Amino acid sequence: MMSRITPLFFMVVLGAAAVSACQTSPASAAKPVAGYVTDMKAFDAFIATRPTPAQFHAAYPDVMLVTPDMMTTREMRQNNSRYFPKLDAEGRIAGGSFM
Repeated sequence: MMSRITPLFFMVVLGAAAVSACQTSPASAAKPVAGYVTDMKAFDAFIATRPTPAQFHAAYPDVMLVTPDMMTTREMRQNNSRYFPKLDAEGRIAGGSFM
């Protein structure tokens, strides 16, 4: 009985690992950037991956992501610390601007 369960167990584990590996996107694998955005080329490349708001927070934890449901002040920020995204129909970030 044990000899039949062991191969089945490994098939399930390896299958789950393969599915998990296929679902990893560049946006979710981004290394967190400390502080505000200074490397605009890298930031634009990240936004081009169409990240979710959760992936954005994981990659840029110090940048405020202002979604349509949030209230904010109208102060001008010159340090790229607050990003106003344009969201697509799936809720992914498809562009935006710093203000």
